[in-house]
Amino acid sequence: MDVLWMAPPLLLLFPLLMLTSSTFVFYFKKFFYVAWMMVLALLAIPLCFLKSGGRDVENMRLIRSLVRHVKYFLGLRFDVSGWEHLQTEGPYVIISNHQSSLDVLGLMEILPDRCTMIAKKELIYAGTVGLICWLGGIVFINRKKPNDAKSVMIDASKTMLDDKIRLWVFPEGTRNQTGNLLPFKKGAFHLAVQAQVPIIPIVFSSYSGFYLRKQKQFNSGTIRIKILPKIETKGLTSDDIPSLIDKSFDLMNSSFHSISNSVLHSNGPCKH
Repeated sequence: MDVLWMAPPLLLLFPLLMLTSSTFVFYFKKFFYVAWMMVLALLAIPLCFLKSGGRDVENMRLIRSLVRHVKYFLGLRFDVSGWEHLQTEGPYVIISNHQSSLDVLGLMEILPDRCTMIAKKELIYAGTVGLICWLGGIVFINRKKPNDAKSVMIDASKTMLDDKIRLWVFPEGTRNQTGNLLPFKKGAFHLAVQAQVPIIPIVFSSYSGFYLRKQKQFNSGTIRIKILPKIETKGLTSDDIPSLIDKSFDLMNSSFHSISNSVLHSNGPCKH
């Protein structure tokens, strides 16, 4: 009875906190995002088994369709340019900057068919989300063991060509919300050169206009996604990888600052 008596005041308190406390909004949105993604994964698991019988990159189509609506709950909108650059036949490697777990929503917004990701091994232990990642054909690497990671990348290169799939890699190697791109690691570029497939750079604008983790801010906002022209790797060898990294980084860093500034000017900075 005491619990029932407390329910109406708590229901009134919720909208009040949503309107007056940015910290409450931050934690509520984060909790909702994680919880809802786990629920969606739980729904997707049996559907993936019915669709493909188990682990298969084709399951990413189903996962993509289930996840795309989540942006509306969080007040996010995507503005995508350069769609034509994804109309590339055959296997390729996508590289993009990595700011937070929200990147998943942008990734699912534009994910091409027969495309999956390379992710840290720890993700496989994330409950239902980890299992659905495995079912979607995500390639897991152990960042703490470089030799193991290198072996996985070699196998991934062969799988790309044999099964005609695309792989999405975050070359910064970790989440980064510093306002600049971090130096790129070599893995994605070794993968592309070894398979002799193109690299397609994709840039997400800065989230700082609506999402600031340290300041506990999570507002509505627009994310601009710019798909850049492909970079060919045919004829390149491992000796060309440093210059390939520099070229990719310069293109993406320039685009990152350009589209981030345009978003900030149109929406204004996140107040904190």
